[in-house]
Amino acid sequence: MDIGFIGLGVMGRPMAVNLARAGTGLVVWNRTPARCEAAREAGAAVAASPAEVFRRSGVVFLMLADADATDTVLGRGTPDFAANVAGQVVVHMGTTSPGYSHDLGSAVRAAGGRYVEAPVSGSRGPAEAGRLVAMLAGDPADVDLVRPLVRPMCHETFACGPVPNALVMKLAVNLFLITMVTGLAEAFHFASRHGLDERLFVDVLDAGPMASTVSRAKAGKLAARDFDVQASISNVLDNNRLVAEAARSRGVASPLLDVCHALYGETLTLGLGQSDMAAVLRALEARTEQAQSWGLQFGRGQ
Repeated sequence: MDIGFIGLGVMGRPMAVNLARAGTGLVVWNRTPARCEAAREAGAAVAASPAEVFRRSGVVFLMLADADATDTVLGRGTPDFAANVAGQVVVHMGTTSPGYSHDLGSAVRAAGGRYVEAPVSGSRGPAEAGRLVAMLAGDPADVDLVRPLVRPMCHETFACGPVPNALVMKLAVNLFLITMVTGLAEAFHFASRHGLDERLFVDVLDAGPMASTVSRAKAGKLAARDFDVQASISNVLDNNRLVAEAARSRGVASPLLDVCHALYGETLTLGLGQSDMAAVLRALEARTEQAQSWGLQFGRGQ
């Protein structure tokens, strides 16, 4: 049977295209039909509904925005749920809370289906290049089934044990990503406001031991003030919330994450929710301008 893929957003669309280009028999669906065109051109069939994807597929990948979208597509809480998932391998690739995924896996298995977590690390660029990293969790036999299927999308895969370990691993990775990119933006802002050559700062960083694929991509975007989305501010805020909730559930301190949450929230307030996470620079600039304004007012008052 064909492989199903539901959810063709910023990440899902290039992932599905890579599956189709690899010769996978693929059936796709997206709430906005126009987003299916690239996958269709790559050889995928386009279904008229999620139910059709499940009817035509033995394994269905879900790359959806959140828990609500996932439940809606699956028909969870309705008789359609069992009809959709019975006999299927449901592969949850989106980023949701570990608790939600654990409960969803139990529901899928109770309805006669199989369940694998497969969140990925990487943004739009790696998704387009087929260079994502997949974290897999579930029954070992199910993980072994899914692992070769994700290879056109992911150049590395890691088995993380039982559900929800893959999502916990993804949140740990995202914690590092969020704090790292925020620190990079603050360092860039610091250099810029001291009058340093921004490109020279990028070159020095790139030549040193702290350089990485992420720093190279984001430093270039900062220098160019290019906020075309790879991972959006809104998405980062959602991920920040999920990490914070998981930390609180175990009594784990996350002070850097709390600071990042405030900054990305301020960036959202500036109307940049659909911009790349590098746009957190705008919140830092706004804080500096406000502090300087207050300083000038204070100075005049004296």
